[in-house]
Amino acid sequence: QVQVVESGGGLVQTGGSLRLSCAASGSIFSINAMGWYRQAPGKQRELVASITSTLSTKYADSVKGRFTISRDNAKNTVDLQMNSLKPEDTAVYFCVVRNSYNVEYWGQGTQVTVSS
Repeated sequence: QVQVVESGGGLVQTGGSLRLSCAASGSIFSINAMGWYRQAPGKQRELVASITSTLSTKYADSVKGRFTISRDNAKNTVDLQMNSLKPEDTAVYFCVVRNSYNVEYWGQGTQVTVSS
């Protein structure tokens, strides 16, 4: 059984910072990519940032320069440091883990709310 658990969401004012963490455990086999998606009310889920096992990163244009993704391969964890938060960053943030067989495992999501 695989578990993907996010933590670190919450309420913050515009310009503030939050750090999201995600831990994967169980029979995942070899983890390849890890990443974060978000979904705002009435909008489609979108990729925020991803990172491969070789630490190659990708960011959505809307978060470049503000968000930083990092991972610990030994611990199967991935973090998302979010700075200079904007109201439009308000969403449920989901952690996703993809193994070498391209099987994806998703967390339950954590709410991030940025007040103006």
